[in-house]
Amino acid sequence: MTLYIFDMGGVVAYDTDVFPSVFNHLNITAEKFYGFAGSSLERLSDGEISTDDFWRRFSSRFGKKVTEDLFAKFFKPRLDIKVVAIIEQLKGSARVICGTNTFDPHYDYLKLGGYYGLFDAVYASNKMGVSKPHQDFYRYILKSERVKPEDTVFIDDTEENVISAEKLGIRSIWFKNAVALRSDIERHLNQKTLDD
Repeated sequence: MTLYIFDMGGVVAYDTDVFPSVFNHLNITAEKFYGFAGSSLERLSDGEISTDDFWRRFSSRFGKKVTEDLFAKFFKPRLDIKVVAIIEQLKGSARVICGTNTFDPHYDYLKLGGYYGLFDAVYASNKMGVSKPHQDFYRYILKSERVKPEDTVFIDDTEENVISAEKLGIRSIWFKNAVALRSDIERHLNQKTLDD
């Protein structure tokens, strides 16, 4: 049975990128934000530190105290119903899971909102301790699901993540939109039939 791994933000849900709103709120450029954040952003995504820890560290470098969790404040995701329809269709003959880079407030929001209920399982970076594009992210999922890379299809909107998965032998789709995704999946299914 084929395993499909869907990224959440930018694929299944849109309006998930809070960073432009955070930059605007803080009145700083993206470059300055990432400079102040340093390695704390990856540590947050890997679940090593909390959002409180992140903003405390960020504030000390920024020189002004950030008093609220801006990642939670600006997070207003919406489901792409066309992608949801594809997931529902795939679940009839395949296992469909979510493999996502996230952190606690976004994970909690999506879990409480029922977004993760679309999937047979959810693998979230903040719970796994590793995030994409690190190959251990994909290895963790393959091991947990007991599936070979060649029996797996990964869908993500970030090219770097797609390339990393492909290097492990995972069939990967760089997501553009639901129409293109449906076509890419059909092409994968046809190729799999030929390979079998």
